[in-house]
Amino acid sequence: MPATHFEEFIAEALIADREPGLGLRRDELYGLYTSWCLIQKTPLLAPEALWEALEARGINPDSNNLSMTGPAAADYIVASAPDLV
Repeated sequence: MPATHFEEFIAEALIADREPGLGLRRDELYGLYTSWCLIQKTPLLAPEALWEALEARGINPDSNNLSMTGPAAADYIVASAPDLV
């Protein structure tokens, strides 16, 4: 998959708005990525590919200031906690 695959995910589904180190965990990042891929109808790549892509862009998957945004965020939240809907 071209690098633009992950660039699009980052641009459409992530936003920096928290204190450093209080952002999304790996399981949340990959869950959000899964939702984004389903919405975009694009192949889901392995977690390792996502971690490498994030790190290549200076994003630490273990300590970041990222929050979810956009349709993928809504899909992930509904899929993660269907009892809240």
